[in-house]
Amino acid sequence: MSGDELPIYSLLLFVLKSYTGAMSNVVVVGAQWGDEGKGKIVDLLTEHAHVVVRFQGGANAGHTLVVGNEKTILHLIPSGILHAGKTCVIGNGVVVDPAVLLKEMGKLREQNVLKQPEQLLISERAHVIFPWHQQLDLLREKSAQDKAIGTTGRGIGPAYEDKVARRGIRVVDLLNPERLSSKVLARAQEIEDQIALLAKRANSPAPKLDFEEIVERYVEYGKQLSEFVKDTSLYLARQVRKGSRILFEGAQGTLLDIEHGTYPFVTSSNCVAGNAAAGSGLGPSAIQRVVGIAKAYTTRVGGGPFPTELKDDLGAKLREDGMEYGSTTGRPRRCGWLDAVVLRYAARTSGLWGLTLTKLDVLSGWPKLKICVAYQLAEERLEEMPCEVESLERAEPVYEELPGWSQSLRHARTWEDLPENAKKYIRRIEEVSGVSVVCVSVGAERGETIMLQNPFRA
Repeated sequence: MSGDELPIYSLLLFVLKSYTGAMSNVVVVGAQWGDEGKGKIVDLLTEHAHVVVRFQGGANAGHTLVVGNEKTILHLIPSGILHAGKTCVIGNGVVVDPAVLLKEMGKLREQNVLKQPEQLLISERAHVIFPWHQQLDLLREKSAQDKAIGTTGRGIGPAYEDKVARRGIRVVDLLNPERLSSKVLARAQEIEDQIALLAKRANSPAPKLDFEEIVERYVEYGKQLSEFVKDTSLYLARQVRKGSRILFEGAQGTLLDIEHGTYPFVTSSNCVAGNAAAGSGLGPSAIQRVVGIAKAYTTRVGGGPFPTELKDDLGAKLREDGMEYGSTTGRPRRCGWLDAVVLRYAARTSGLWGLTLTKLDVLSGWPKLKICVAYQLAEERLEEMPCEVESLERAEPVYEELPGWSQSLRHARTWEDLPENAKKYIRRIEEVSGVSVVCVSVGAERGETIMLQNPFRA
């Protein structure tokens, strides 16, 4: 090779290295109303990642992992924590309940999973949930009565409200007792007034809060968490420069996004993939692929429109067959047929590269299956999601019917192992959603999965 060719050759190598390194960070988001099985898929993909980041939501999320005979439910800590040698990050976009977090950490220590501080990093910029957030949440739901959103009562919404109103208290404040005390006591009277007013509206006694005791308790939380608290934005930026593979884990689902969901029956944060950047402190160029997670049918918890909901015996059977009860609250989930309008919307708002289909095994034994391909609203056929919740409440699903299959799928590990009608069902989902199915889950166990295309390697 001549001297003149060497700089060009070096430049090509640099570009190639940059390109291949860039194709290494993946976001996992819910493509329905949450509870799609993201925890299992994050756990599965963590094998190929170096770092796992939770970028939004709070302890209202529940990710259930089954490894061997051990069942683990996580609310704040990323699902990748069960893999040794990985770093899990709670990003700045999360609202942290220290009591819940420390309980999770204690359980993981008992299981001999959490051994070193390096395994878990907590953003110093993440906002903190306090007891008054939970009281406000519960009282608002009670006073709303038939207009209740159906929150978990964990204080998530009020904590995000404080964040946006620029009066929130962050994890870094827990490490400074004087500053923490000043910020808490400065708000005490305002909080008491809010609680008294809401309690009156809800016809409930106003709960009393001991703000001095709260400060003492949260100072202690700060001491226990201090070695895990870091500038996680800086840490992640350095990992990107090193070429580490990063997996971003979302909570809830697209249709619960504060801006793009079925407002006002939504959560209090952005669940779409774009928030993975803002919620972790990285630029959007750090994200290359987005995998949407969807059940082979549809569920949602709480109030709000649900066009394909089955309110009959079929819905009850789907709930029991799929064990559709919330991992955070235990509430029964509303169940219905797969909604392709929802999937198309998720594909658009999160830029889905691929789709993972979970709980396909639950549909075994059903003679006929249905997919909603559009909505009928009076004389108008809607191919896309309407903005107004009132329109969605009146929308009638337009169904296609497909034949089911009788075989159990629990032992399927390749595409060829699936019954022909299961393959047809998956292919039709691809056609009506516009997204390729890259992974199929056929059971709760980690190994009960058919990986068709790995987002870290494709």
